[in-house]
Amino acid sequence: MRMGGRLAAAMEVLADIDGRQRPAAEALRDWGAAHRFAGGGDRAAIGNIVYDALRRRRSAAWLFDADSPRALAFGAVLLEWEETADGVNALLSDDRFAPPPLSDDELQAVRQRLAEEMPEDARADCPDWCAPLLKAAFGEDWAAEAAALARRPPLDLRANLLKGGRDAVLADLAATGAQATAIAPHGIRIAPIEGSGRHPNVQTGEAFAEGRFEVQDEGSQIVSELAGVQPGMQVLDYCAGAGGKSLALSAAMRNQGQIFAHDALKPRLAPIVERIKRAGSRNIQVAAGPDDLTPLEGRMDVVLVDAPCTGSGTWRRRPDTKWRLTRQQLDARLAEQAQILDMAAAYVKPGGLLAYVTCSVFQEENDGQAKAFTERNPAFAPEDHAALWKHHFPSHEDRARIGMGVSLSPARTGTDGFYFCALRRT
Repeated sequence: MRMGGRLAAAMEVLADIDGRQRPAAEALRDWGAAHRFAGGGDRAAIGNIVYDALRRRRSAAWLFDADSPRALAFGAVLLEWEETADGVNALLSDDRFAPPPLSDDELQAVRQRLAEEMPEDARADCPDWCAPLLKAAFGEDWAAEAAALARRPPLDLRANLLKGGRDAVLADLAATGAQATAIAPHGIRIAPIEGSGRHPNVQTGEAFAEGRFEVQDEGSQIVSELAGVQPGMQVLDYCAGAGGKSLALSAAMRNQGQIFAHDALKPRLAPIVERIKRAGSRNIQVAAGPDDLTPLEGRMDVVLVDAPCTGSGTWRRRPDTKWRLTRQQLDARLAEQAQILDMAAAYVKPGGLLAYVTCSVFQEENDGQAKAFTERNPAFAPEDHAALWKHHFPSHEDRARIGMGVSLSPARTGTDGFYFCALRRT
């Protein structure tokens, strides 16, 4: 397929996403199943246009004064693929599968808009109702921070210390252009893709099969480091999900001590058994049911709560979710987080640590939630997070935002948006 056919396909997928309010991944999968003639490169390029259009929805719509699939797809290519309007039209010529080229009116409108300064609300590429939440989180930097959440993400990996160090994995992945991450001490980064490209499938290689690395965003690695687990500790990963942080904690503990991986939704734990085996983690025990947790009450050195949240910090990876998110969903997550924190606190021993984590950038889910917890539970007090950050990452003192906890963001730390708050049981 040429660019014209790919653009037409992207418009079809975007119309499906909007029409049925469905996840982008599902719409792209179904399109691929119905169009088996499309090769891997075609599907990757179509997916890039779709995801770019969702990341840059407001700015693309501003270019064309329209929010149609056509405007979003053309806007994505103009904003993210470094194409000119005339250049895009040239790519569509003599392609019978292409959509109609940009009209004279559209060309004139785009040229005029590109000569203007983009307004903040368009540059932020977020729903209107989320703008006040981003302003509360980032102040005058809110539009730049939101724009960073609308960029293409890198592919981040974590070298598994139980199977060797980062240098060996970097050597294995040298052909991919992989580099050491800026902050996380065991992280590896493959730069964001450009144009119609796609990230290498690193999970098909020998290094992954042998468990020498895991796919994990640098921000997730950083909050795992901040938990400060040590060999020999007793640790509960209360919302373990697929086990990414459990594996990071296991490596930090050098397989000594014990990690109990729990999740209220048992199906989320399904991938963890195979991951534990591949990583060589011998100190992780799956605690799936409530009865498995009863003996742990008041005994844990660290309880990690990676709480269910809006996922606003992951918008660059899952841009469709920001357009489906509602205030009602945020309120539901806030209630769920408060309940989970109160329940998890029972497992922290005196002097132990409750580590609260979200992949959100909203203050209500972060500092606000941590503050409300300490007001309900006066036996817990926040650690000195400026000192904690300096201890773990002394060369990056100015990168994170420090409040009651630590906030990471694409603009400041180059990571997904994450929040970490260490609450000591006094």
